[in-house]
Amino acid sequence: MPIPVNMYDNCSLLINTLPDGILMLDKDGYIKFINPAVSRMTGYESQDLLNRHLSVLYPNTDTTKSEYELSVALKKGITIAEGWKIGKNNSKFWAELTLSANFEEKNVLRGYNCILRDISERKQLDLDLRKSEERYRLMVEGVQDYGIFMLDPKGNILTWNEGAKRTKGYNQNEIIGKHFSIFYTLQDIEDGKPPRELLIASTTGKYEEEAWRVKKNGSVFWANVVITALYNETNILVGFSKVTRDLTVRKENEELLRQSEERYRLLVEQVTDYGIFMLDEKGRIISWNEGAKKIKGYAAEEIIGKYFSIFYPEEDILNGKPAYELKVAMEVGKYEEEGWRIKKDGTLFWANVVITAVYNHDNILIGFSKVTRDLTERKASERELRDSYDRYRNLAEELKITNKFLSNANEELEQFTSIVSHDLQEPVRTIRSFLQLIEIKMHEGQEVDLKTYIAKAIKASNRMKELIQNVLDYSQLAKVEIKREPVNVEELLSETLQNIKTSADAAGASIAVESEVETVYGDRVQLVQLLQNLVSNAVKFTNGNKPEVTIKSTLENGQVKFAVSDNGIGISESNVTKIFEIFRRLNSPKAYPGTGIGLAICKKIVDRHKGKIWTVSELGKGTTFYFTINQ
Repeated sequence: MPIPVNMYDNCSLLINTLPDGILMLDKDGYIKFINPAVSRMTGYESQDLLNRHLSVLYPNTDTTKSEYELSVALKKGITIAEGWKIGKNNSKFWAELTLSANFEEKNVLRGYNCILRDISERKQLDLDLRKSEERYRLMVEGVQDYGIFMLDPKGNILTWNEGAKRTKGYNQNEIIGKHFSIFYTLQDIEDGKPPRELLIASTTGKYEEEAWRVKKNGSVFWANVVITALYNETNILVGFSKVTRDLTVRKENEELLRQSEERYRLLVEQVTDYGIFMLDEKGRIISWNEGAKKIKGYAAEEIIGKYFSIFYPEEDILNGKPAYELKVAMEVGKYEEEGWRIKKDGTLFWANVVITAVYNHDNILIGFSKVTRDLTERKASERELRDSYDRYRNLAEELKITNKFLSNANEELEQFTSIVSHDLQEPVRTIRSFLQLIEIKMHEGQEVDLKTYIAKAIKASNRMKELIQNVLDYSQLAKVEIKREPVNVEELLSETLQNIKTSADAAGASIAVESEVETVYGDRVQLVQLLQNLVSNAVKFTNGNKPEVTIKSTLENGQVKFAVSDNGIGISESNVTKIFEIFRRLNSPKAYPGTGIGLAICKKIVDRHKGKIWTVSELGKGTTFYFTINQ
């Protein structure tokens, strides 16, 4: 029965889109067909492989191996083998090759079907796992301070390391295969402890304890024991790991320490001038002496177990001060300060506090010691002396601030007086002169060019309006509260460029933006005004060439730094420090119109953001304005 065309097309599409390589061989092993996946794996095109023997994919064209695998496929019908395969330009990859014999009717061999799968990644994972397991085995076998060995699911010993030999006294050939209960006391065995431990480990994942164990020579030692259940990939229990450490010396030392600590406890409890108590690692009170009771008013049974923040004012608790003090004590060893604390009756007292981190012999934090002394009387005396001094100092500081304020106000008043007497009067004089000229000519019957005179008068009035608006902008900057918020730098620059688009397009300006910063914290409106003034100047102050402006932003030392560069007329070295003065103009108003207030506004905005603004320039070679904004 013939194969339908659409079914043939579907089969062809399937073969061509498979991720595995498909090859068809004739009965002698010569390649008659490959799919695109073979080309992707080997780098060979179809014409490179057709009519070549399968051995072309084997290292050094190993015909022996390829012929063997073909013979196995012929004999068994199918064979699967793994090994290196060679691609174009001698590239290597680890592959799984599946060969199946293809027979005609009457069992006559037609050829072979071949599936080629690149498993290099899986092979590398297997190799890495094998290396990792080898390193782990060597590491475990070399450990001497811990007995580390494996048990089968019934508790029989399977492995034995140097640490186990050193701890328990058995050589490997003496202990492998024996039940681990051999290390337990007779009482533990009669109580069924060994199988109970395995049951707990298999149920919960782990069993851990400290208890007596028995060595080969019959002596007992105090051991820390951890038994961990081990499961395979199908979640079947395959055995247990057992880690044992001899803690006999530590236990003896702990007993000596306990006796020593008892003596110190009795000594500390009798001190009455100092509050001395212990905190656990979380800051909960675990001991209390007579001095603490006297100073803070709590009896031991009232305070043990409570968090030591109970002695702190509410504001300190909300600011996280108690936890901060413990953190400092852990990092540097101790924390010391003087501050207000609260007694049981709610009254405040001025305390000297020393918190010391306490570690055990294994350098593990076990808590904190806290020593408190009531310095309220001393604090009151110091306060009286300081208040007297502060009154004098505050008066002097107020006079100094008032004097500076009046000086700045007088300076600004003089500047405003100057602009009113000169810059603001100049357009008024211009308007008046043109109106008078119109009046005279009309009175004398002369021809009057009203359009020209009115245009010039309007131009003068517009300049006066611009001056007044800039003066108002400058004076209002100090009055409007600055609103600091996260501002997207890309949006900030986009708004700036949109605002000056008309003048930039008229000048044919080329403006490039290079921003490395996503966000700046500041007043969005004022930052737009700042950048708009700088970019407008860059476009305006040209030397006849097409304006080329670059705006950059970078993050340096916790500040956002902006730079606005141009190819304009530049500024002489002698004038670089003067340009931020209000109403300071370095060029003719006719050549470069303006009010002389723009850069003064820029400086005031930067100052209000606690930043810095400066310029680098050279006559005829352009100017770069830099400014920083604190974050």
